[in-house]
Amino acid sequence: MITWRRRRGGEGGSAAIEAAIGVPAFALFVALIIFGGRTALAHSAVESAAAEAARTASIARTATQARAGAQAAARGSLANQEIRCVSVTVSIDVSDFAKPVGQPGAVAATVQCRLDLADLSVPGIPGSRLITATSTSPIDSWRERR
Repeated sequence: MITWRRRRGGEGGSAAIEAAIGVPAFALFVALIIFGGRTALAHSAVESAAAEAARTASIARTATQARAGAQAAARGSLANQEIRCVSVTVSIDVSDFAKPVGQPGAVAATVQCRLDLADLSVPGIPGSRLITATSTSPIDSWRERR
């Protein structure tokens, strides 16, 4: 003869409680990984854009051409890498174009990208983050400058 005993204090519903606690924690962990990856990719892209802008400016003949070319190069580089910036600021230091031929000079480019992170919707993570990179490139000392 089989006797059935009823359990007291069973585990009924404990899986639901574990899921209610574990799933949001896991989702937060995944969102933080996405945040870190997106930020790292954007930082690399902004550094690349700054280097491209500085190089483009350094081979220009005039300071005006250097500014215009560097602006276009930085924005084009970010667009090619599909980085979603809310705003992009490109600053070019072309003051060394005023130096006479024979004196060394350099061009500096600073690129700032306000990265859009609003789609992550994670508590504690801002909706955007400013990423900045600066790069320099030498101007040919013996090339004509205007």
